[in-house]
Amino acid sequence: MENRRLHPCPGAVWLLLVGLLLGAPAGGRAAAPEGECWLTRTDRTALFQKQPGGLRFDAPPGAGPVIEIDDAQTYQTIAGFGFTLTGGSARLLQRLPAAVRADLLRELFATDRTNIGISYLRLSLGASDLDERVFSYDDLPPGQTDPTLARFSLAPDEEALIPVLREILAVQPAVALLATPWSAPAWMKQPPDTRGGRLRPELAAVYARYFVKYLQGMRAAGIPIGAVTVQNEPLNGNNQPSQLMTAPEQAALIKHHLGPALRAAGLGAQIILYDHNADHPEYPLAILADPGVRPFVAGSAFHLYAGSIGALSRVHEAHPDKAVYFTEQWMSAPGNLGGDLGWHLRQVLVGATRNWSSVVLEWNLAADEHQQPHTAGGCERCLGALTIAGREVTRNPAYYVIAHAAKFVRPGSVRVASSLPPNLPNVAFRTPDGRRVLIVLNAAGDEAALQIQFHETRAAVRLPAGAAATYVW
Repeated sequence: MENRRLHPCPGAVWLLLVGLLLGAPAGGRAAAPEGECWLTRTDRTALFQKQPGGLRFDAPPGAGPVIEIDDAQTYQTIAGFGFTLTGGSARLLQRLPAAVRADLLRELFATDRTNIGISYLRLSLGASDLDERVFSYDDLPPGQTDPTLARFSLAPDEEALIPVLREILAVQPAVALLATPWSAPAWMKQPPDTRGGRLRPELAAVYARYFVKYLQGMRAAGIPIGAVTVQNEPLNGNNQPSQLMTAPEQAALIKHHLGPALRAAGLGAQIILYDHNADHPEYPLAILADPGVRPFVAGSAFHLYAGSIGALSRVHEAHPDKAVYFTEQWMSAPGNLGGDLGWHLRQVLVGATRNWSSVVLEWNLAADEHQQPHTAGGCERCLGALTIAGREVTRNPAYYVIAHAAKFVRPGSVRVASSLPPNLPNVAFRTPDGRRVLIVLNAAGDEAALQIQFHETRAAVRLPAGAAATYVW
């Protein structure tokens, strides 16, 4: 009997028909909850696939680890899960035949039927290193300046990014958008180069207006941007493009220029600081300690190319009124579902959300079969969540990592407490429509028999070695 119950994702709940039709007898137990299981196996025999039958909360207490869900203990509210939509991603999507692109965008962003429901996108404000070329919205010949921003133009984004974003918003109008600059225009920097260098202090007010013009232009194009980060990877001057910015420089820019400019423009876009690795939490902590900055900022953003994911909790605990965001993590081509799924589930999806992050974004949405496009000096090995080769689309490990959360943990969901047995990293949520979601990775080398306890009921399940499951009830 025990073995019959323990399937990878067990069968549908046996409904007590008499209880449903006539009502449970006085003193009787309420019907156990029922639900679904969506599974990804490292041998690719199941790729975010709904399992037959569902989830049965009818198991007696038994041996094996128990994940206990306590939805009376709540943490942060979730803003969304998704990817960076680089200019390169947009170009690849745009080159697909219209019907193929329409079907793919529905799969990615719609919230019905067979789709993954991406709810959050990060954009580059100007070029990122995964654009075909380096550009800003106000490029000038060497030696020239444009302090009035008279030559400002969103023309580079009008080629592909804006048209693709309009199609995405037609599918999912509520998708949240965050914009991040990799560099100011070269003429605003010292030295005047797109790689490295620093913003010239005397042009900080001009740069703040540059943000305002971007947000206004995107809004006029039908693209509402809800938030900006001040600088991508401000401690990394080696990317192309890139820009260095110390914590005091960022604090001054926000306090004296960017914050007041965005507030005066009435655009409603939030400001998020830092946007770099978890090894330097002192950077956002120093800025958040400045009382002149705090009124202008919503929180801090992180990557995990260095440091520990626990640094996010350190920043949250120091400033619990400010949000935490996880905005970037790459996977290297050619990709390895076994290794990538496990590491990114444990460290990024589970790790960031268990450390107060309201957003989890992977880098990057799409690349071609040669990991193009990228700038000269940009990332040559960054594997997209999608590989787009002509009209053929391949779904890579990052796609499945985000799918395990995005489809069910919709914006407005709240993280709830869940116990952490060894080798079963997990995170749980309560959704706006009252469902519970549990995402679990079996990090052990063998199949795991475990139980999920919710209130007074238990579900007994088996999870294959290395597999990830999303349970919904």
